[in-house]
Amino acid sequence: MSVIKVIIPAFNEENSIAAVINEIPDIVDEIIVVNNNSTDATATNAKAAGALVLDESRRGYGFACLKGMDHIAQQVVKPDIVVFLDGDYSDYPSDLTEIIEPILNDDIDLVIGARVKRLREDGSMTMQQIFGNWLATSLMSLFFSSKFSDLGPFRAIKYDRLLALDMEDKTYGWTVEMQLKALKQNLKYVEVPVRYKKRIGISKVSGTLKGTIFAGIKILGWIFKYSFK
Repeated sequence: MSVIKVIIPAFNEENSIAAVINEIPDIVDEIIVVNNNSTDATATNAKAAGALVLDESRRGYGFACLKGMDHIAQQVVKPDIVVFLDGDYSDYPSDLTEIIEPILNDDIDLVIGARVKRLREDGSMTMQQIFGNWLATSLMSLFFSSKFSDLGPFRAIKYDRLLALDMEDKTYGWTVEMQLKALKQNLKYVEVPVRYKKRIGISKVSGTLKGTIFAGIKILGWIFKYSFK
């Protein structure tokens, strides 16, 4: 049996984190919630729901993901697959089985949960999210002939491939960095259509003007950086 671990970056997700944890399939060996300097009961609620909670005081999605990876690196038994999932309950955690299936059965290295329009709840993605995804994936197609259609945060990757990517982004560019490096290293990847609903609470990225601008700058910065390497 493959060892599967889930990393959930979480900042002020007290109203959603337990629901996310409770709906993760039992095939997962460990659920790691990285409390990213929350000011609410995120950590308490995550622990009560059965997750291992790590604290990362440096605010940033990438910081949180790297904290989870550091924890895994110190364990004796390493996972075969690492799944990344947001803590806002916009994804359906039960879709994890579909996301890891191509890795288990088809030897795929990286799987992105693609938030396709037909499976999205109306209003679950803002116009800036939809445009940003279109722009980023269009540029990746132009520069790298990629087949990505989304930068969806719900994703699974073989652990050894994840280590080889040498991830470094600390904030908004984590997802696009992973996909760009996967393209550069010729990893085998696919997208799996996933359901998507309105998140609980307000997005810390697309829900604010500052978050939207900085995320856009980071994403475009990574794309152009790799386009001219």
